[in-house]
Amino acid sequence: MIARPTPGCSPLVATAGRRVTDVLSEPELTTRPEDGWDVPLLVWRAAAPLRAVSSGPLGGGIGVRNWIVNATVPMSYHRDDPAEHLAALADRLGLDGPGVGLLTGVDVAEVVHRVDTGVRAWATVGLGTPVQAAAPAPAAPAQRVGTVNIVVYVPAALGDAALVNAVATATEAKTQAIRELGLAGTGTPTDSVTVLCPADGPAEPYGGPRSTWGAPLARAVHAAVSDGGSVPCVPWSDRRAAE
Repeated sequence: MIARPTPGCSPLVATAGRRVTDVLSEPELTTRPEDGWDVPLLVWRAAAPLRAVSSGPLGGGIGVRNWIVNATVPMSYHRDDPAEHLAALADRLGLDGPGVGLLTGVDVAEVVHRVDTGVRAWATVGLGTPVQAAAPAPAAPAQRVGTVNIVVYVPAALGDAALVNAVATATEAKTQAIRELGLAGTGTPTDSVTVLCPADGPAEPYGGPRSTWGAPLARAVHAAVSDGGSVPCVPWSDRRAAE
């Protein structure tokens, strides 16, 4: 069974149909069977191939992508082949062509969605292990949920430099939100950012926080991370164990 979202965590309701915004669908909440449990995952499908930049374990880099998967895993997750694991999940879901795969200990049903001037941002927010990027590594690894996965759709084509700049802008907006939440960190050790845009059309050259599309991207990401991080987030596996 799926662990139910914590009140106030902006849960996503699964539906039979998917509302399409431009060429990228709203994420569908579904499950896959693992170890006797129905483990949640989110699936975005593109009606046409999209250009993307991603730091995800599957489909990272810059290229054309057809789908995104954000999959919940238990805090005990120890596989050393996350790309292969995500590729198998995509195959089970019948997803064709190249895509992006992400993992998190957060219950992805708690995804937060914010929109600003046509830019759409989704975030699953786990801030149990905030770190300063340049701080020394801790003596022992943390066991609290700590991954922020951000997916952004920009409704205009972006050049390669603008895509990379958009990742920096999204990261800056995330860090601003984390600081405003009162946490001493720039992010967590396992965060990821994925930015998608149409593959066709004149390419915008800039993605910085004062550019045409970077500014609304920053605001949408900031709002999603702020709202997602403002409530306690219990790891999905902890909630499952308590049932």
